[in-house]
Amino acid sequence: MHSITKRAFSLTSKAPVTPTLTKLFINGQYASGHGAAIPSVDPRNGEQVAEFEGASTSDVDNAVSAARAAFDEGPWPRMSGRERGEIMHRIADVMEKKQETLARLETLDNGKPVFFSKVADIPLSIQHLRYFAGWADKIEGSTLTHDSAFGKHFAYTLKEPIGVAAQIIPWNFPLLMAAWKLGPMLATGCTSVLKPSEKTPMTAVALGEIFQESGLPDGVVNIITGAGDVGGYLAAHDGVDKVAFTGSVGTAQKIQSNLGIKPFTSELGGKSPVIVFDDVDVDMAVQLSTWALFFNHGQCCCAGSRIYVHEKIYDEFVGKVVATANARKVGDPFGECDQGPQVDQLQFDRIMGFVNRAKAGGVSCVAGGEQVGNAGYYMQPTVFADVPDSAEMFREEIFGPVMGIAKFSDEDEVIARANNSDFGLAAGVVSNNVHRCNRVSRRLKAGTVWVNCYNVFDNSTPFGGYKQSGVGREKGAEALNNYLQTKTVISPLTGGESGWYR
Repeated sequence: MHSITKRAFSLTSKAPVTPTLTKLFINGQYASGHGAAIPSVDPRNGEQVAEFEGASTSDVDNAVSAARAAFDEGPWPRMSGRERGEIMHRIADVMEKKQETLARLETLDNGKPVFFSKVADIPLSIQHLRYFAGWADKIEGSTLTHDSAFGKHFAYTLKEPIGVAAQIIPWNFPLLMAAWKLGPMLATGCTSVLKPSEKTPMTAVALGEIFQESGLPDGVVNIITGAGDVGGYLAAHDGVDKVAFTGSVGTAQKIQSNLGIKPFTSELGGKSPVIVFDDVDVDMAVQLSTWALFFNHGQCCCAGSRIYVHEKIYDEFVGKVVATANARKVGDPFGECDQGPQVDQLQFDRIMGFVNRAKAGGVSCVAGGEQVGNAGYYMQPTVFADVPDSAEMFREEIFGPVMGIAKFSDEDEVIARANNSDFGLAAGVVSNNVHRCNRVSRRLKAGTVWVNCYNVFDNSTPFGGYKQSGVGREKGAEALNNYLQTKTVISPLTGGESGWYR
């Protein structure tokens, strides 16, 4: 028996808050939904703790109409950037006052340790809104040179808000993913309809009350809940000008097939490699690699789930990873633990399906691989060694606490293997040779490459993927482009069409 199952495992801790806001938020008010109800289940024990009202197609129509009116007729896109930024800062202020409640709602909904909700998810969401509040009055076009437009015209560009955005977010970082979408949208003067995952609607729905308290004009952000059919109807809606989606490749393909030429940005997950060379301190490499994979229970789109380790240190690395995985405490996320439950039964079963198929296929499971306890969606941190590149677990995104390790001997060989994936969201390089770090990081086909670190996020650093990991970038100045369109204005120079050059 693995040591982790011998630890005290209790489900006696109770969340001190439960969701009280369970309706849709449309045009600045909470409103009843007319679609299928959404049961909210505590991942610690599988018990229902609330029921959220789902949106019908008519509710989606109302939400889009509210966003459309707020954009076409309301004050938000007509405010100065300074005014929008001040309201965004007030939203962040209210979130700070409520961050204890928001953190506990996030943990109750998602299952992540409340420690991480308190020190990461909620503070980072607030910081993200403040970062883009600072951008609101710095969005500007360009005056083109006198040589443009045949030298006889004055030409300049304007950066204008694109309009109404449909924003569809996942369940692994519910509030933070909402902030990633809302920050640039609000800064640019757009309006939106936000649809959180039906698995984790609590903190997104709570934002409505925060918007009311902060003075956000009615209709600027509308929040609807529902399953995938609601998101699909929203994305294809004629009143929507742009779609932003974070989720699976399959869902993105379904959405995009109905969009025509409507702008669509997406972040679609990954199968991120971490390459560990033989010139490193093995203990440091083990710590970095386990952080890369096991953070947030492995429910990270950029999780370092393919670990390539040089043959000279391979056995030592695997042994220490196994010890580290076995020492991780799985338990109630409202208590002392390293890892709480997976988000729901469906996701737990999906992860265990990958684990069981790998075992049946002869891949060596050297740690974990089993459920923990008899209630809730808890599983052991799991490690597979000597994983073939062709194995399903090295090709498909598992989205759970399952690490695969493989051996390599040559730099060119491992780069080719790391790049041999349909995904390209992130990658890690672990080496003490600066020339090798620079060389390898430039050759890896990934939107983010972490060198001797992992899961380091800053509001200013663009995040997105190559290949099937998506289109466009979240965070940083580049995220503003998702919600802006460029207008060119050309007029004759003083003196009419002939200009003053003649």
